[in-house]
Amino acid sequence: MIDDNNGAAAVFHNHVFLGEGHERSERKTWAVIWLCGIMMVAEIVGGLLFGSIALVADGLHMSTHAGALLLAALAYSYARKHAHNPAFTFGTGKLGDLAGFTSAIVLAMIALLIGYEAVSRIFAPVPIHFAEAIPIACLGLAVNVASAWLLSGGEPHDHDHGPHHGHAHDGHHHDEHEHAHGSAARDNNMRAAVIHVMADAAVSVLVIAGLLLARGFGWLWMDPLAGIIGACVIASWSYALIRDTAAILLDMNPDKGMANRLREEVEADGDTLADLHLWRLGPGHLGAIVSVITSKGRDADYYRARLARFKSLSHLTVEVGHRP
Repeated sequence: MIDDNNGAAAVFHNHVFLGEGHERSERKTWAVIWLCGIMMVAEIVGGLLFGSIALVADGLHMSTHAGALLLAALAYSYARKHAHNPAFTFGTGKLGDLAGFTSAIVLAMIALLIGYEAVSRIFAPVPIHFAEAIPIACLGLAVNVASAWLLSGGEPHDHDHGPHHGHAHDGHHHDEHEHAHGSAARDNNMRAAVIHVMADAAVSVLVIAGLLLARGFGWLWMDPLAGIIGACVIASWSYALIRDTAAILLDMNPDKGMANRLREEVEADGDTLADLHLWRLGPGHLGAIVSVITSKGRDADYYRARLARFKSLSHLTVEVGHRP
C-alpha cells in the first residue's frame, strides 16, 4: 500500500521539495552576482587604465567567486523551473546539494592554488607593492562583507526545534510536530555561496594583516604565511561541505534521531518495523519508506495517521504485512 502526507485518496502526489524561501534565496544570489560582476569589471578596467597588474589580478580573482555564485543561482533557477517536471522522480530539491558539492570542489582547488602560491613565495620572495596591495585587499574585504550580508540577511535558520520526546499512544491526537532540523533542513546551495564569500573575506583579513606586518616590521614572510593559513581555513570549510553534500547525494540517513523516533512511534503498540529508509529530498523535506509487520487489522492509513506529526516527511510510502 502506498501513501503520502497528502492523504490516501490523493491520486497525484506533489513532488515539489524545494526549501523554504527558495525564490528569495535565488534573488539574493543574483543580487550578489551583480555586485561581484560590477566590482570585477571596475577592477580589471581600472587596472588596465592605471597600469596596475595587482588590480587586474584581483579582478580576475573576483571572477572565480562570481562563477561559483552563478552556479548557485542557476541551480536555484533550474530547480524552480523544473519543480513539476515528472522526469525528476523525487523532484528537484537535491539540485542545490549538487551545486553545493561542485562549489566545494572548486573551493578545494582554490585552497590548493593559494597554498601552492604561498609556499612558492616563501622560497622565492617577490617584491610587494604595499601602497597598491593594501587598498585593494581592503576593497575586496568590503565587497565580500557586503556580499555575505546580502546572502545571509533574513535567511531562515535551520529550524532546529530540538528533539521531541513525547509519544502519543493508542490513537490519541498528536499535539506536537517533528520538523527536520540540522543537516536535514539546511540549504547547502546557499551555504556554499556564503562559504565562498566568507572564505574570500577571511583571506582578505589575513592578507591585510600580513601586508601591514610585512610593511611595518619588514617581515616579508608574513604575507605568504597569511596565504598558507587562509588556504588551510578554506580547505577545512570545503571538506565539511563536501562531506555533508555527498552524504545527501548518496541518500545517507540525514537524521538518525528522527529515524529512531519513527521506529518508536510504529512499534509503540507491539507492531514491528521490518524496514525503514529515510533520505533527504530537499531542504526540510524527507522521504521515507516504512515496512510494518502487524498482527492487528491495521492498514497503511493507520500508520500514516500515526506518523502525521513528522511534518518534514514530505513523501511517505507505507507497506503493511500481516502475521497470524
